[in-house]
Amino acid sequence: MIAKSKPTATAWIDPDDAPELTDAFFERADQFQGKVLVRRGRPAGTATKESTTVRFDKEVLDAFRAAGPGWQTRMNAALREWLRTHPDSR
Repeated sequence: MIAKSKPTATAWIDPDDAPELTDAFFERADQFQGKVLVRRGRPAGTATKESTTVRFDKEVLDAFRAAGPGWQTRMNAALREWLRTHPDSR
């Protein structure tokens, strides 16, 4: 028979251990301007891109990835260039 295990003790958290709220913290924080929440950080996307699943040959992916960060953007540019040079394929 399996016995119930005892509950884990909750570690005491001292409120004095909380990090200090500095000017840098507030510069990065979301703020309200009137009743409107102004979020900081990366802006919302333009919704011009669509997430999908596509299967490519390993050699193709390896070649783009080998060039370093930004390989997906470069792959998109290469496909866009192909579309530009092959207008009859649309």
